[in-house]
Amino acid sequence: MSDETHNDEAARALAGLWDRYQADRSVEIRNRLILHYAPLVKYVAGRVSAGLPHTIEQADLVSYGMFGLIDAIDKFDPGRGFKFETYAISRIRGSIIDELRSIDWVPRSMRAKSRAVEKAYGKLENELHRTPTDAEVAEELDMSESDLQNLFGQISFFGLVALEETVSVGADRSETVTVGDTIADKDLGPVGMFEVEETKQMLAAAINRLPEREKFVLSLYYYEGLTLGQIGEVLHITESRVCQIHTKAVLQLRAKLAEPQREPA
Repeated sequence: MSDETHNDEAARALAGLWDRYQADRSVEIRNRLILHYAPLVKYVAGRVSAGLPHTIEQADLVSYGMFGLIDAIDKFDPGRGFKFETYAISRIRGSIIDELRSIDWVPRSMRAKSRAVEKAYGKLENELHRTPTDAEVAEELDMSESDLQNLFGQISFFGLVALEETVSVGADRSETVTVGDTIADKDLGPVGMFEVEETKQMLAAAINRLPEREKFVLSLYYYEGLTLGQIGEVLHITESRVCQIHTKAVLQLRAKLAEPQREPA
């Protein structure tokens, strides 16, 4: 039997499981789906752990992520035209991030520093009508460029700037959603669907306005699935430097999205 034939049969068998689960919501079938997709949780946990201190056990992240996988299986509709993996990864990552937030392991001082950098980016971009340079941000924060780069490293070490925390929606921008939540949900209703589409457009516009290096790092990490180490090999820089660039890019995104009126229509 050829590999192609084997893959076709495996795909049909998996589709059959989904059909049966959609029909009767059997606990037995759900458990088989959980077992099949469990490696996806380990994959996501590994990527999240790359930006966290070594005191955070990957096994704990996997256990947090399993709740996201179960939720994704319960809510996924195969008839909506996108792959389960695409749908589930954001839910798994979101579940991990939510649990990390709930245990509140990040020092308040580091949260304050993160907000200060984000505020500086927002203020300068509003004044300059472009993305500020590192030198301009450092001057705004009354520190040297070297100290700013060290601060990016400290912030990234605590994993404060996951892209999941980037997007705000709602008429007054007071509700936050993850990038994964921008996948249309049939339960959102017309208003919710409109806000999700608006959020997608705002996020795309903000990413396109980033400097090329930051945009490239985000693309390789979030869309191509490369690890920070692999991105470092592509760019011929250290993994820690890639982590700093990623941190700076997401802080810039959050600053841009904090002022939606600045985004082009």
